[in-house]
Amino acid sequence: MILQSIILITFILIIISLGSALFHLIKHKPEEQSQKTLRSLTFRISLSLVLFAFIFIAFATGLIKPHGIGVKMNRPHVAEVEQNKH
Repeated sequence: MILQSIILITFILIIISLGSALFHLIKHKPEEQSQKTLRSLTFRISLSLVLFAFIFIAFATGLIKPHGIGVKMNRPHVAEVEQNKH
């Protein structure tokens, strides 16, 4: 549950940073906008890279286990397992 909370909070921070960049791009004077927009987008890219690294490490160490479509595609069907037993 803690891992999911960290990931969710990071996603929310990424979206807030993207919104902040959009706000600075639209509302501020040209000389102000480029610095504030650049700072917001740099922060968003940094957060995205940290989140990617965190998810990769958590997956590699087994803290996050895949579930869903990809896992079901790799499992053999019950009929195939029964045939291989006989």
